[in-house]
Amino acid sequence: MAQLLIIEDEVDINALVAMNLETLNHQVTRCLDGTRGYQLAQQQRFDLIVLDLMLPGMDGLTLCQQLRQQGCHTPILMLTARNSEADRVVGLETGADDYLTKPFSVRELQARVKAQLRRAGLAKQQHEPEPISVGPLTLDPNRRRVTLSGSAVELTGTEFDLIWFLAQHPGRVYRRDELLDAVWGYHHGGYQHTVNSHINRLRAKLERDPAQPDLVLTVWGVGYKFNDQL
Repeated sequence: MAQLLIIEDEVDINALVAMNLETLNHQVTRCLDGTRGYQLAQQQRFDLIVLDLMLPGMDGLTLCQQLRQQGCHTPILMLTARNSEADRVVGLETGADDYLTKPFSVRELQARVKAQLRRAGLAKQQHEPEPISVGPLTLDPNRRRVTLSGSAVELTGTEFDLIWFLAQHPGRVYRRDELLDAVWGYHHGGYQHTVNSHINRLRAKLERDPAQPDLVLTVWGVGYKFNDQL
């Protein structure tokens, strides 16, 4: 039974989300404002946070950013009533692992939650694969630790899964929809810029010059690959 935290100020939506996640046999904690939600996320261990973007007390973007800065790797599924790509990208850049735009279907909500929990569960169940070292970068999947030139780099759970997946297949080019399937556990048209945002975040943290990356390369018109010429 997974422990889920829902931070959503619209009472009806909060109740609807809780009810439909409880039907999946999860334990749900509900919260109606950002400040209290932030406190709960710090005080208790959750397997997933469902986070609204617009909240009283502390908005969802600030909450997400603060948790990530403190080293919290709990998967975050962001809910937003805003439908522009820019708003969605801001949420992903802040550290959210996925998002849903209101109004959303119950089936899609459940599918996204299942995918995030499955991804997190699989990460915990890995059988001690060997670390990968490429140039200044070392990835240790057992401790889920990343070092760059000997210094630790903080990645979210999804960021680590993405760079680990690419690094295991150097030189192979993956389309965005393939990466969605492999890392997020689903493929849904229109969500491929989720991959773009996470790639941008990885480059900002790992590349000497994010504008001219050496590790994760863009193959124009196709997708991305991990550099096999290092």
